Amino acid sequence: MIIDDTHYDVIIIGSGAAGGTLAGRLAGRGRRVLLLERGGQLPLADQNVADVDLFRKDRYHPARESWMGPDGDPFPPQTIYALGGNTKIWGGVLERLREGDLQEHPLQEGTAPAWPLAYDELAPWYDTAEHLYRVHGAAGADPTEPPRGGAYAHAPLPVEPFLTPIAEALERAGCHPYRLPISWSDQVEDPSGDAEVFGVTAAVADPQLTLQTEAVVTQLHVNPAGTRVSAVQASVRGQDWLFRADRVVLAAGAVNTAALLLRSVSDRHPRGLGNGSDLVGRHLMRPQLTSILQLTSVANSGRYGRSWAVNDYYWGDRNVSYPLGQVRSAGGVLQDPLFAESPPVLSLVTRLLPGFGLDQLASRSLAWWASSPVAPDRHNKVWLNGDRLHVNYLANNREAHDRLVYRWLDTLKAVEADPQVQVLQAAPVHPRSEVPLQVMGYSCGTCRMGDDPTASVVDRDGRCHELENLYVADASVFPSCPAVGPGLTVIALALRLADHLAGGAL
Repeated sequence: MIIDDTHYDVIIIGSGAAGGTLAGRLAGRGRRVLLLERGGQLPLADQNVADVDLFRKDRYHPARESWMGPDGDPFPPQTIYALGGNTKIWGGVLERLREGDLQEHPLQEGTAPAWPLAYDELAPWYDTAEHLYRVHGAAGADPTEPPRGGAYAHAPLPVEPFLTPIAEALERAGCHPYRLPISWSDQVEDPSGDAEVFGVTAAVADPQLTLQTEAVVTQLHVNPAGTRVSAVQASVRGQDWLFRADRVVLAAGAVNTAALLLRSVSDRHPRGLGNGSDLVGRHLMRPQLTSILQLTSVANSGRYGRSWAVNDYYWGDRNVSYPLGQVRSAGGVLQDPLFAESPPVLSLVTRLLPGFGLDQLASRSLAWWASSPVAPDRHNKVWLNGDRLHVNYLANNREAHDRLVYRWLDTLKAVEADPQVQVLQAAPVHPRSEVPLQVMGYSCGTCRMGDDPTASVVDRDGRCHELENLYVADASVFPSCPAVGPGLTVIALALRLADHLAGGAL
């Protein structure tokens, strides 16, 4: 065991949307920070895949790692261990939660609980997050958009020409399509925004920050009273190390953050750190996601970013008053890692088609994502059996999601029947499929925040109720699971936490 003789102000575990942003925000503020990342730098070739090869390799699955599913069978998770974490493949869509997402509201099955933070408290951090991540968008087009301080600083990115008449047809069908807000850097080789570009890069420029890659954190140790984390144990390239800091921040993602807490048992914390409420690992949520495929009559490259979204069914439709969710365009099917994981017809035939045939099929395809919220369920959880990580998960709120899918299928048929639309083929069937369990990038809720220590794991600042110097900064803290992606909210909460840590006495 090697003991690092440096005592840090803050140790951050994970360099994704939460950890990378937090480290970058603390840069230059006089704090000695250690950033621990279990991976290294993702090769540029893997960051910008836009080819049929995306379907043929488990490119974004860690080697030699599997988790156990609810059926007792192992599965390889789609997750990125590298600088920037899962932001390396997130597509750059950064949306705000709606005001109602943070308030208690009924779902078709269950209830979405209120957050301890109101939208007004998060709004300034959303502004800062959009500025930091250079979000390109257009305010005012989405009727569900929450209040904001002003327009986006950057205009929407150009879209593929064949998508514009489709958006116009959606408007004629009574929908309100709007341009998805996208993070976009000014780097020619890697223009898609991510936490390495907008967080880690600023962090490593600070001489007060130490970056340690290939560091797998295995346990958190506590003081004899069990009130503080006294040391972080990590395996660095096969060698055990101990690191010490005044404050420790977990930002390893909803699954791995919970697993680390559960693994860190001690006499004072026999069920794992911060788990006196027996809620660590519980309330695992991931939005229901279904891919829906259309055929086009004109060729496209299959290599373009995400563009449009529709929230007309976000809070319900003409028949129901409970939320249904969001529909958004996928990127080109040859560069959307999420689509490559789902098994609709296009994905299945990739096992049989030669590269040229798949490329031709993709060039005549257009994909959409239907996304619905789910309710927290304490039986949906991350847990450990010895060294084995288990994920128990059974989706709920399924009737609402099915309604959203069928409402969108009706909308697609109306668009295809529009005589002004020449870029789509009318089809009797639209292949579709739900995203499998192995896609964990949208997971949240395993260390929920709240004011009541008996009903939550961390407080409104992300500090564990039971440990005075341990914080959680990732989507683990979400009390509910919205239909929009969690990325911008994770960034906003990380920025808020950074200012809390930098302003407080360490």
